Amino acid sequence: MVSEPEWIRHAIFWHVYPLGFTGAEPAATDGTTHRLPQLETWLDYAISLGVSGIALGPVFASETHGYDTVDYFRVDSRLGDRADFDRFVEAAHQRGLRMLLDGVFNHVGRGFAAFAEGPSPEWFQLTGDGYAHFEGHAHLPTLNHASPVVRDHITEVMCHWLDAGADGWRLDAAYAVPQDFWADVLARVRDRHPEAYLVGEVIHGDYTEIVEHTGMHSVTQYELWKGIWSSLRDRNLHELAWALQRHCGFLDTFVPLTFVGNHDVTRIASQVDEHLLPHALAMLFTTAGTPSVYYGDEQAYRGVKEDRVGGDDDIRPRYPAEGPAGLAPWGQDTFRLHQDLIGLRRRHPWLHTARTTASQVTNTTAVFEATDGEHRLFTLLNLRPAPARLTVPPPSSLLLGTATVREGAVELPGHGWAVLG
Repeated sequence: MVSEPEWIRHAIFWHVYPLGFTGAEPAATDGTTHRLPQLETWLDYAISLGVSGIALGPVFASETHGYDTVDYFRVDSRLGDRADFDRFVEAAHQRGLRMLLDGVFNHVGRGFAAFAEGPSPEWFQLTGDGYAHFEGHAHLPTLNHASPVVRDHITEVMCHWLDAGADGWRLDAAYAVPQDFWADVLARVRDRHPEAYLVGEVIHGDYTEIVEHTGMHSVTQYELWKGIWSSLRDRNLHELAWALQRHCGFLDTFVPLTFVGNHDVTRIASQVDEHLLPHALAMLFTTAGTPSVYYGDEQAYRGVKEDRVGGDDDIRPRYPAEGPAGLAPWGQDTFRLHQDLIGLRRRHPWLHTARTTASQVTNTTAVFEATDGEHRLFTLLNLRPAPARLTVPPPSSLLLGTATVREGAVELPGHGWAVLG
């Protein structure tokens, strides 16, 4: 296992999909439109939210949605140019914000030069009737990850942008790439950039095995994501308790990247009842991991992912071009709740690797204890409309939430939640 860089222990990311955020056209066009400066106007907003890093979605030249790259060394002309990128990274770093880039290294777009010239086995996985492609999408030809040319190219791409100021990489569709490719490439990247954070998008599979065999520092924690929203929606906190057992097992090897929303899933505000949204956020920020907040979630944006062409549009919306002043006032309560929970998280950095156990679990009520052996916090949830009475070991005092604490007995109102310490 490769130890994560020290700075990640205090990291909380604001995850932005820049093409949607800035209102870019759905497909590449001639000319250059300088939209990255729009995103720069939101960096102070990110600071006020309380995060310490920006997880930036695809910014490299692509054909449509950013995950069909045609040139890894060029900024997407719908976002701007290299000068725009450099200014954005510098502005982020001046504010103390780390920068995580999105690398799509399993596949490319058909406009990628080596494919447009006629796909060769030096670059692509060829089949008897053509070429391999990503999960049935013929416009996304799969790279030949056994090829030294491909391995060298991706290594240089990753180091090029780390040299330019990036602090790490999210590795898109990492589960689809052979583990020996990552082991080779990431070792070379770490040799040149030992402080870079390398996290793989892994939806399914053996998380621990992938981390152990690839040299990634971490992977995305989809199991916990599912456990949080599904247990709240279905009123079954036993599911969340089980997901947390699994989560604690992963901590023996690595610290997962945790989230309740991203650019590929239905928004949390559309997954759970409005009065249970705080419960999801409380679990995210009091559970071990490196938390990530998807833009719009901090404003209670709603959006449903659909399995159709354009089915991601609803969850990748444009943010106000004029900056934070253009946000609707109805999102402010959720924004303040994020501020409070992120502030709590930053005051308790030991939560990064804390183990969480569940007690007093029913379908609709639970007490979750997070501890590192020296410190502890309790997160209490009540999913039912009637009040609930729970107990925690004294001395405990209310840190956040809606509860009355009396000598170890905690009274939660209907749909109440609380964090005690």
